[in-house]
Amino acid sequence: MKSIEECRSFGASRRRLVRGLALAASLLAAAVAPAAADVLLPDFAPFPESVTSTRAGTLYSSSISDGGVVRVRPGSSEAEAFIKPGEGETRSTFGVLADEKTNTLWVCSNDASFIGLPGPSKVEGSYLKGFDLETGALKVSAPAPHKPSICNDIALLPDGTAIVSNVAQPELLRLKPGGEKLEVWLADPALKGGVDGLAFGPDGNLYVNTFNSGEFFRVDVVDGEAKKLTKLETSRPLTHPDGMRPYGSGFLMVEGAGPLSRVTISGDRANVETIKDFVGPTGVTLVGDTAWVCEGQLGYLFNPELKGKPRPQFHLRALPLEKK
Repeated sequence: MKSIEECRSFGASRRRLVRGLALAASLLAAAVAPAAADVLLPDFAPFPESVTSTRAGTLYSSSISDGGVVRVRPGSSEAEAFIKPGEGETRSTFGVLADEKTNTLWVCSNDASFIGLPGPSKVEGSYLKGFDLETGALKVSAPAPHKPSICNDIALLPDGTAIVSNVAQPELLRLKPGGEKLEVWLADPALKGGVDGLAFGPDGNLYVNTFNSGEFFRVDVVDGEAKKLTKLETSRPLTHPDGMRPYGSGFLMVEGAGPLSRVTISGDRANVETIKDFVGPTGVTLVGDTAWVCEGQLGYLFNPELKGKPRPQFHLRALPLEKK
């Protein structure tokens, strides 16, 4: 019969062996795990304007032409209707952002009929809508303070305040937690080029691009307030810059002309390094080390030569990135 000490030693060795085997199995599974596959969007969700994600990898995408939001569950290659077109008094859907702290999917909803996009309902004006991230139930409906307005993209301050780009005005709007109406956070004529994508940097400041003029700005933020707007020099010209997301020490950014790029900031200069070109990208999100890019192909909507012709296919494209 073994002594108590021998039994304890044997038990400890066995536990170490089990842990070692479990770790080896985990590493092997990670090594052979298939790469994320592109998602073909359904016919009822064309012209995606934005894409967002949860940490677990659930994707959400909007539709600038037909409205609504689709959801793609982790590991799936199929999109399902999450917010139906017109649901929650939505119209054309633009920017989307998943806020897991409050279990909210923020959605920009707009009457974009004045730019030729009537959308799925007759609701006038521009709104920031908040839906339950799991059930899709409407939680918040905050109108813009004036017309014309187009709620375009969303970023969040640490206290949960939503900052919104208004592409129809040279301004940024905000919605404080518990608020019922968007209000002007920053107005500056320098943003007249169509303020679009925005994201907070690791320095706590907000970085913004303008779609029409191809410019890049920093907004110095102190205690949640916008204090100074600075135009940054870019290492190359930008052509219709759009959605941005934080990535490492900088950002991922797409441009309507095709590039997905990594943007890093040094003083008042933005270095733009192209990673890969896509077909008319409008938004990007990050799940682990994989970038997901939505190909909105918005040029098709405004090209008179293509009017009445079949729509192209639309995808959420998966791109593994090198670890930074």
